[in-house]
Amino acid sequence: MLKRLCLLGLLVTPVGAQDLWKAYGQLFQKARYVDLSHTLEPQSTVWRGFGPQQFGPALDPANGQPYQYEKDGFEATRYQLSTDQLGSQLDPPAHWNPNYPAIDEIPASYALRPLVCISIVEQVRKDPAYSLTVADVLAWEKRYGPIPEGCVVMVRSDWSKRWGEPGLAAEPKFPGVSLPALKLLHEGRHILFHGHEPLDTDCSPDLAGEAWLLRNGYTQAEGVAHLDQIPPKGALLLTGFPKFRGGLGGYARFVAVCPSDWKYGVRVDPKADSPLPRQSRPLRWDEAKGYRTR
Repeated sequence: MLKRLCLLGLLVTPVGAQDLWKAYGQLFQKARYVDLSHTLEPQSTVWRGFGPQQFGPALDPANGQPYQYEKDGFEATRYQLSTDQLGSQLDPPAHWNPNYPAIDEIPASYALRPLVCISIVEQVRKDPAYSLTVADVLAWEKRYGPIPEGCVVMVRSDWSKRWGEPGLAAEPKFPGVSLPALKLLHEGRHILFHGHEPLDTDCSPDLAGEAWLLRNGYTQAEGVAHLDQIPPKGALLLTGFPKFRGGLGGYARFVAVCPSDWKYGVRVDPKADSPLPRQSRPLRWDEAKGYRTR
């Protein structure tokens, strides 16, 4: 009987798998994807306390020479990074409290969540150090409905549009998220984590928001980009990050999955996605810039 059912295809694919593949074909394959991460480069904005980073060609330990396409058939890159708190990042609680998880201990379930985006752009235009308030959160809910439990809340300030400006990370005033707003989001709405565009949660003298979050086991996203290209509600967030053993920061790739009729982002394209298209010119190492460019 079991053999007959397998031949009929009734026991070959679990119902759950069928549901996920169906959801992909109906929703995800037609969705638009928006990258919310900065590209890492030697000049990336970073807190002055961590210092600069350097990229270089990977060297053959046998002779100390860089690998070359013409000679070796491949090339690779070595990275001398001053910190794991660099660029767009997932900030684990162990960054401030060793009793909580490091980046390699973050659950895989962080990978896909509902995405909320609350804008404070208008407030920041009037006050560059404006922080998201409880009133801002409640105003968003009055317009769009309750913030879903377990979601990610991104706070849009457009600060990231200045990314790469000299001295940006040293400026004492930047948009933030207030401690009362953080407590409402986590203790009242039970979100997974929040994200912001600057490199710190707020510009208070004691970094009150970041201290409360990380010392109590919460995670946050920092250095997020392109929040002007996602809807206030209705999208999902894909989060990918490396598993450095005992890491206290995680270079992250945040990607918003937006509705199919959204005006920003790229769609799945089976013909162009694999194999990827040949570029108009090859990558070459640029000594002046310190990375490969076309």
